[in-house]
Amino acid sequence: MKKIGIIGAMEVEIDTLRAAMSLASTKEISGMTFYEGTLDGVQIVLVRSGIGKVFASMAAEIMAVLYEVDALINTGVGGGIAEGLSIGEVVLATKLVQHDMDTSPLGDPVGLISGINVIYLPCDEALTKELFLAMDTLGYPHRRGIIASGDQFICDREKKDRIVSLFDASVCEMEGAAIAQVAYVNRIPCAVLRAISDNGNEEASVDYPTFVAEAAEKSANVLRAFLQKQAAKNN
Repeated sequence: MKKIGIIGAMEVEIDTLRAAMSLASTKEISGMTFYEGTLDGVQIVLVRSGIGKVFASMAAEIMAVLYEVDALINTGVGGGIAEGLSIGEVVLATKLVQHDMDTSPLGDPVGLISGINVIYLPCDEALTKELFLAMDTLGYPHRRGIIASGDQFICDREKKDRIVSLFDASVCEMEGAAIAQVAYVNRIPCAVLRAISDNGNEEASVDYPTFVAEAAEKSANVLRAFLQKQAAKNN
């Protein structure tokens, strides 16, 4: 992988990465600032996409078509909806689903993405394995699991339980599956990384602002550990 595209939805998810970059250029496209340079010896393009699936897919498509990245990684925070998943734990996606995609009145299964006719969007096995190995070096509690994306902040047990029941998801958030869909149609390896900032229940609106910065830092640290391993391999 010569050039890796890194997408975070919010400033808190990319600020430490941007601060550590050796910056070569910046470019404003569609209201987003793309930072191109190196981080930990690896060539990257970094962007804050904005929140939600539309902004995330815009950023991913620009990465794929204009910057011609060799892989896409989405880093950030999410709500832990699986039983036993704690705030501060890190989850790496095995696959992703859009939990708010629903054409079931037409006879389709919930979550089916029309046009490509899949429910679950795959993550690249080799890339995911390398990120998981990077997690091992940091000592954070971590696991793999299905990540569900939708244009909703989940803070309701009934909604949370429905997503788990339908898709066996471990995490809910608002961007990963959109990025994975862009990667899928462009045939680019993709991985999605989430540190847990809340548990998607009625306390989420309080827990999220309390823990979002700490969770985002953990996700960024995992990403940097991965990049350092990649640089060591290249050397």
